[in-house]
Order: sequence, then structure tokens, then C-alpha cells
Amino acid sequence: MRLGIIDIGSNTVHVAVLDAVAGARPVPATSRSMDVRLMRYLEPDGSISKEGVKALEDAVAEAGKIARDQGAKTTLAIATSAIREATNGPETLELLSEKAGVPIEVLPGADEARLTFLAARRWYGWGAGRILILDIGGGSLEIAAGNDEIPDVAISLPLGAGRMTKQFLWENDPPTPEEISELREYVRHTIGGAIGSGHALAGDHVVATSKTFRSLARLAGMPRDVLGAGQRYRMTLANLEDWTPRICKLSSEDRTVLPGIGSNRARQIAAGAIVAEEAMRALKVSEVEICPWALREGVLLKYLDALE
Repeated sequence: MRLGIIDIGSNTVHVAVLDAVAGARPVPATSRSMDVRLMRYLEPDGSISKEGVKALEDAVAEAGKIARDQGAKTTLAIATSAIREATNGPETLELLSEKAGVPIEVLPGADEARLTFLAARRWYGWGAGRILILDIGGGSLEIAAGNDEIPDVAISLPLGAGRMTKQFLWENDPPTPEEISELREYVRHTIGGAIGSGHALAGDHVVATSKTFRSLARLAGMPRDVLGAGQRYRMTLANLEDWTPRICKLSSEDRTVLPGIGSNRARQIAAGAIVAEEAMRALKVSEVEICPWALREGVLLKYLDALE
């Protein structure tokens, strides 16, 4: 069957259309992202401004149209932390469902972690052993680990690259050393308080997903030899620690000349690098491999499993 999936995130509204059947690998038909960067539109009271709601409506309407034009028989729609935590989230969600033409499910943070973990498990298979996943979105950081398809531990923390940029690095571009230090201390304290000793979050195979990690790996990582088409990147903590200070010293405009850093994420990549570095250090992870599948694939796989 041809399925559509609309992912309303903190940075983008993404639509993908795939040909899928239970027990087989989904085959992408089309994929498109509409840049929204919702953190720009958050008001002091935690609501999304009128301009932000309008930007979301336009992007979601376009995503719904793409799915219909591509012949999707069923379209799944999900929203993550930006809508989940906005004070006007419920009414915004109602408007967006009308624009999309399908109901939108708001995922709790722990479910984001579980579904991303499911996608990574299916991608790497049972031979990967115990998997630990890290995912940095615009609004949150997800961490999950386990031996099976349902993780033993699934954590969501409000440490997304967009959120941290708005909260700590918004006034100056490039940020000041004091702003960087304040952000780093906040991230370190938040992760440390959530994971404790971290023993339950160990993994035989450590993988990272999300555009933030992919961008950082293009810059601070290296390609990995794999079977089949395409490149798979891996990134060491040592290389990331080398690049993070250099990223932070550049303005967002100057960052766009770096490999893998597009203009739509140049402002928040410094915060993303700090979150990634502190997460890897807290979990005693020396290297991550970038997994091509993430939350959207996890949602699709869960849907197909239910049909089967």
C-alpha cells in the first residue's frame, strides 16, 4: 500500500510517501521538508504566536496536499515537543488537523524515544546486540536503550537544539563564551540528573539519528564502509570535541560554508553540538554511527505491525 506520513517537528514539517507492506522494507516514493523553525515563534507565555500558527498551517496544508497528490491511501500525522508543550497547543492542533485533512497524534516524549529505537533496531537487526540511541530534535533530546524492539529505558529531555539556542544563545551571533559555558552547564546538569549512573543506558552498538547528528557527522565524522548504496557516517567524541569550539566561534552566516551545515540549521548547530557532546560524554560513548531511520520510520513500522 502507499502510505503518507506527516511529521510536525520543532524545525520542519516533513512529509514522506512510501510504498509499504508488512514484513518488507518500505520503499520511499517522495519526501519533502518545509522549514518552519518554530522556536522563533514562541511567546514568553509558552504559546505559539499567530505568525507561527500561520506558518504551521501553510506547511501542514502543503504536506497533506503532497501526500494526496502522490496517491497515499492512508496518511499518518504526528506532532512532537513544540506542539505538545505549547500553551495553545490543543487549539493549534485542531487547526492543523483541518489543514492536513487527517487526525494528528501528539506523541509523548518517551514514545518518541521508543519509536525511534524501534526504527534503529529494525535497521540494524538482532545482530547489533544491545542498542543505545541518541536523537536531538529541535525541542528535545531522546535517549533509549535495550536488547529487544521495545527499549528497557526511554528518556526525553527538553534539550533540543532549537530550544537551547532560543534559551541560551539567541542574543549574540556568534554567542559569547559566557553564554556557551552557561548552556554547557545546564545541559550537563539536566542529563546527569536524568540518567544517574547511566548503567542501564549502555549499548553494544551506539547510534544517533536526526538532522542535527547527521550535520555534525558530515562535519566532524567520517564515512563508514557499508554494503549497498549510500554513505553511512560515524563520529567520535574526540572529533566532535575538536569541532564544537570552532563552530561556536563562527557566526551563523559563516557556519553555512562548513560541510553539512545548511542555512536553515546554522543558527542552532552550536547548541546541537554542545548537547551531542555532553550526552556522549555523560553516557561514556566514544563513537556513534548515524542511523538512516528515525522517528518517522518507527511510526510507520508500528502501523504496519498493527495491520499484520
